Amino acid sequence: MVHTANLDGVGTLRRHGVLRGFGWIILLIIGVSEACGEEMKLTILETGTGIEFGLWGPDPVDPRPTLFILAGSIEETLGDPYFRQSGNLLAAQGYLCVSIDIPGHGKNRGEDPDGLEGWRSRVDRGEDFVAETNRRLSAVLDTLIAEGLSDPARVAACGTSRGGFLALHFAAADTRVKCVATFAPVTDLTALREFAGTENHDRVASLSASRRADDLVDCPTWIIIGDRDERVGTDNAIALARGITASALARGLNPAVELHVVPEPKGHTTPDGAAAQAAAWIINQMGGPARRVP
Repeated sequence: MVHTANLDGVGTLRRHGVLRGFGWIILLIIGVSEACGEEMKLTILETGTGIEFGLWGPDPVDPRPTLFILAGSIEETLGDPYFRQSGNLLAAQGYLCVSIDIPGHGKNRGEDPDGLEGWRSRVDRGEDFVAETNRRLSAVLDTLIAEGLSDPARVAACGTSRGGFLALHFAAADTRVKCVATFAPVTDLTALREFAGTENHDRVASLSASRRADDLVDCPTWIIIGDRDERVGTDNAIALARGITASALARGLNPAVELHVVPEPKGHTTPDGAAAQAAAWIINQMGGPARRVP
């Protein structure tokens, strides 16, 4: 069953009488969670300004702890257990999982090449795709809070590889994000083959996640990466963690970054068990699981 609707503006949904008076576009029924026996849905909505976002989990009946998950397009991220990462376990405990099309994916590709090559094209044109992504994510969060779907005191972010890069930037830019977990994250664009030759470009350097270390000292950060990840650079992830720690110590604060470098012969991938570890860490940071949906 498909319902067509959108958000007329922050705090206003066009009524279709589907759920709590809200209009939903149910694109895909994924199945029933083995953990809680509840139906999990992938639902697509739009904000009043036309920003499309997806929701994954049981139908929310009150403000939920919320996890933003970033990896690719909405469907690639929320429709794939691998990229949902901690969202698989957290949704079963009542968390609301949210995603958007990141740059170079889905409807956010535009006329650019796919994926990271599209990121390079945008940087070469002088565009700040990170700031644009942060704006869209914050606007989605504004709407979810205004509509009573998200608990503003319990918002987390996570991401895989390029999605981890954007999750770190979102956490650094929006203080409502209480913690961030990343899986084999990109932290320095110059480590990527798509950005070969930009090692001395100030614009590219300014987008390094390490440049946001000062903004992450108040946001608990969890990072896992394999010990031989040449695609994004194991040493770059270590450098980010050390940068956050150094910044915290310089301010007289207790560092809140947790780094896991684990043996991983497959190179650039999410190490086994990482999603469950991060889910437990997020629950601890957020003060426990959500109240279960009836």
